[in-house]
Amino acid sequence: MHIAVVGSGYVGLVAATCLSEMGNDVICVDNDKKKIEDLNNGIIPIYEPGLKPMIERNTVEERLVFTTDIARAVRESAIIFIAVGTPPDEDGSADLKHVLSVASDIATHMDGSRIVVNKSTVPVGTADLVRKQIQDRTKHPVHIVSNPEFLKEGTAIDDFMKPDRVVIGTDSEEVADTMKELYSPFVRTNNPVLVMSNRSAEMTKYVANSLLATRISFMNEIANMCDAVGADVHDIRIGIGSDRRIGPSFLFPGAGFGGSCFPKDIRALQKTALENDVELRVLKAVTDVNEDQKKILVRKVMEHFGQDLDGLNIGVWGISFKPNTDDIREAPALTVIKGLLSKGASISVYDPQAMENARRILGDGVRYATSVYDALTGADALVLVTEWTEFREPDFPRISGIMRNPVVFDGRNVFNPVKLRKIGFTYYGIGRNV
Repeated sequence: MHIAVVGSGYVGLVAATCLSEMGNDVICVDNDKKKIEDLNNGIIPIYEPGLKPMIERNTVEERLVFTTDIARAVRESAIIFIAVGTPPDEDGSADLKHVLSVASDIATHMDGSRIVVNKSTVPVGTADLVRKQIQDRTKHPVHIVSNPEFLKEGTAIDDFMKPDRVVIGTDSEEVADTMKELYSPFVRTNNPVLVMSNRSAEMTKYVANSLLATRISFMNEIANMCDAVGADVHDIRIGIGSDRRIGPSFLFPGAGFGGSCFPKDIRALQKTALENDVELRVLKAVTDVNEDQKKILVRKVMEHFGQDLDGLNIGVWGISFKPNTDDIREAPALTVIKGLLSKGASISVYDPQAMENARRILGDGVRYATSVYDALTGADALVLVTEWTEFREPDFPRISGIMRNPVVFDGRNVFNPVKLRKIGFTYYGIGRNV
């Protein structure tokens, strides 16, 4: 099929690349000339495992093209994906100006019938707005599809290539069949392709992220209670996760969630609810718990060392909001680092991928270490915030020898408390009482 993807950000770039991997001819278009030049020169703007070689392969075979020419993209494509950003407005609602601007551009350059697919995360009713934006500007027929993405940063290629499900929102059986054909190579193991209304598809994305965030905040509250009563959240997580009605996913407590999706999508869903005179009280609690949870490591550090951290050197492992990405948007580590700095501590940070992004936010306020061990030389404490795999089994006897005080604050419960205490560490986890 001949496909255009408008937007070369995280979602657009992954979608365009994976669609071309299946043999489609894909034009990825963006109005950012520098980004398109970089992509054409093999410079990938995001870190995502497996993405770079896939882009290189498909550009060499000319199935994937990057351009700023949206007129060409619209003319040469039967299906046009809108995959631009929907950043939050000050009131929490999703800003649709980029989506509607692309819709206007599509209308301007259409020379016949087109299928326009909303891949951006958008609030309920956006399909109607896009349809009107296009129909007001062209006489050519257009079909609007809502096709939300369910990509996890760090595993986005696998998520797109082997989706749990594909959600298609449309009122046309013929268009639904076309979309099913497009996605058929991705669901050869018979994972479902779910066809529903546009509004139901738009809601599905927000509800999925909100429910996952709810599980995280709930377990964080339970972990905090475990700290208070002397229970071990690790055992509790296994105990409840073994219940098939609950399952084990998203039950790991920690220092809160961040990223570009969960916080933004919860706020957008809450705003839509308020506009329709509905109060989502559970989601308000989810947000409140998460904002407070981002501060828990700072509180634990002060409970151990005292309120004044002046003169202490603290090594922080992990800045990205999750492993296998360089994305630091709303990352809990930023809250932790800023909180420790405000109490007088000196900070050394290390992250396998997010150092440059962190430098743009933190500036010269911290020391940027060259390795996990460099971050801990002369340190009074290790604070782990992001559970990169290379942090899971470090040489703790070596670490004990280079630290001034062997104290560990494990913000993701990845270390073995018993093992660390035998080596001589003081260990603090999240809800771990063993």
